[in-house]
Amino acid sequence: MHQNDTHARLDAVAKTVTTVKEVRAAKKNTLLLHAGDVFSGTLYFNEFYGQADVAFMNLMGVDAFVLGNHEFDLGSSATGHKGLADFLKAAKFPTVAANVDASKDEHIAPLQSRTVSASPTDGRIYDAVIQTIGSEKVGIFGLTTAETANISSPGSIAFENYIEAAKATVKKLQAQGVNKIIALTHIGYDDNASVDNDQQLAKLVAGIDIIVGGHTHTQLDVPVAVAAEHDADDEPTIIVQAYQHNDFLGTLDVSFDAKGVITKHDGQLLPIAERAEDEQAKALLESYQTRVNEIANEPIGVTLANALPNPRLSDPSPESVRANETILGNLITEGMLLKAQSLNPNVVLAFQNGGGIRQPIDAGEVTVGEVISVLPFGNTLAFAQVTGTELYKTFEHALKEVPKESGGFLHVAGGRVTYDASKPAGSRVVSIETLVDGEYELLPNGDETYIVATNAFTAKGGDGFTDLGNVYADGRVQDLGLSDWENFRDYLVREKDRIPTEVRGTLVSVKVVTAEQLAQLGDYSGDVIIEDTAAALAQIDGLTVDGNVTIRTTTAGSMTINNATISGDLNITAVDGEVTLNNVEVAGDTIR
Repeated sequence: MHQNDTHARLDAVAKTVTTVKEVRAAKKNTLLLHAGDVFSGTLYFNEFYGQADVAFMNLMGVDAFVLGNHEFDLGSSATGHKGLADFLKAAKFPTVAANVDASKDEHIAPLQSRTVSASPTDGRIYDAVIQTIGSEKVGIFGLTTAETANISSPGSIAFENYIEAAKATVKKLQAQGVNKIIALTHIGYDDNASVDNDQQLAKLVAGIDIIVGGHTHTQLDVPVAVAAEHDADDEPTIIVQAYQHNDFLGTLDVSFDAKGVITKHDGQLLPIAERAEDEQAKALLESYQTRVNEIANEPIGVTLANALPNPRLSDPSPESVRANETILGNLITEGMLLKAQSLNPNVVLAFQNGGGIRQPIDAGEVTVGEVISVLPFGNTLAFAQVTGTELYKTFEHALKEVPKESGGFLHVAGGRVTYDASKPAGSRVVSIETLVDGEYELLPNGDETYIVATNAFTAKGGDGFTDLGNVYADGRVQDLGLSDWENFRDYLVREKDRIPTEVRGTLVSVKVVTAEQLAQLGDYSGDVIIEDTAAALAQIDGLTVDGNVTIRTTTAGSMTINNATISGDLNITAVDGEVTLNNVEVAGDTIR
């Protein structure tokens, strides 16, 4: 049995305990392994720092655990890794970490033994342990992603090359007569291959029978067999991973021959939600839930003079978070951008899918629970390295349903996206601009690459973002593992005296017309871009627009505008020639 990336999602843990008990009752010779990232993600962690989680891991009888990157999240706190040390000390199971060197950390070093142990002590860290299942020896070693150094706070704790560590540990296990070997990993099923991932591990290291993985939150509904890359005689390695957040308990049934070769295997993911709650676990959970519920009602230190709506067309409302820019979307993406740029100043844009913004926030005192209800999915911040072309395609997908709703509609910060919803889907984006020193600069649709920030769900291709999915598959996405709701909360606190009452104007809907189409425009309400040759636009008569007008000539030449009324700005900076205005009323600015 296996789980991974549970991230303090304990509300359904009593059902997980039931599921574990059902499997143990039905099968002999069982192991229960956890592939890391118990820490961070909910109020259970914020309040109990892993102690609630380890209580349930002990109750369900976890046999071994590997350190995930989030286990190091407390490293930058005033007490450093004391919280992690306390978690490990409370564990009634060993932790495995063959590529982690904690020798320089005052809290973790005393718990680590760089050995392979056949009689491990609960609460200690080993390179590998040997468990006796029935009459058979099973070796279990652990690997933690090297990305931890950049996406968490390990401090002086170092991460060694995972391939070299795996090869060395497999040899040590084999030297002790072990021919059934499990790698318990937190390196990701298909994460950046230039750093580490399970498929590369299976291809490059002989002697591993099973990889029980985590980190990429991958839902492997059935086990995946990966053949060795350089040894045709080596048996394939079976890889499993059980998604995230206590949603599933993974099972893998394996039969070996006398030489330790897998002769048969079968596995599945058991949905937790379908089970009844274990009464003992339910009672234990209630002791933690009481405090968590109290915290959910605690104010964050922000009082809103006005509500932050989250409109849907079904409300009914003329606007929707899934089709229109909103103040709530502005604040979420601005917080993402601020956090992202604090980690990498080269980030140019941040964007958030409208389908991930779930609830409004009422006027008055804002509580922790309200913030979580806005972003309830436990998403994390991610970087993506994209070309200009990939970014334009991403926003084409985001805008393809407008004015209809789409969960993939993107809110944006750090720039401005201008689009024409009257154009066919796939050709609606007019321009993408980034904000540089207070001025908008065009981001070209081309091969130059940029760093953008979004949530990991979107970065990995969720909501049908195929181009981002390809970016992820290409190893150009880095999941930073930082909680979206916590980041939003922190930004609200930071901006509590500057909460906007109008949208920022980062998503600009315009109508793009040529000289020929201008005659059919009539009295138009909305922003207009008029684009054609200078000859075609030599004279414009009788233009009436309730909005902004931008004129762009694609060739050089002068032009004249007669008898026009414009309620917004008139921007003629892109006209390559002299412009004469006769009886033209511009309520805003004339920008030359």
